[in-house]
Amino acid sequence: MKKGIYDILKGKFLINEDAFKNWRFILFAALLALIMIASSHRAEKKVHEIARLSAEVKELRSEYIDLHKSLMVLKMESQIAKHMVYREVFPSETPPVKIKVKNE
Repeated sequence: MKKGIYDILKGKFLINEDAFKNWRFILFAALLALIMIASSHRAEKKVHEIARLSAEVKELRSEYIDLHKSLMVLKMESQIAKHMVYREVFPSETPPVKIKVKNE
């Protein structure tokens, strides 16, 4: 057991006659490690992109609500009447009359 650990620490498993199998496994493990690192970087990049887009959506939603509120204020009848005073257009004093057409 002690000799096996010393052989591993000294690297003898890389230079003995079965070293080709060991090198293949080491290269395979290194390739898997590189793939795993690349995958985690890509996932992290997507997480940051999602966070940025979520913040942008919140900002745009807030802007939409503010603009919608100001539009609703501008559409009120009192606001329209106030703006039309400058053009000398006033609301009618008499309410509209419904016209009924009789079918013959």
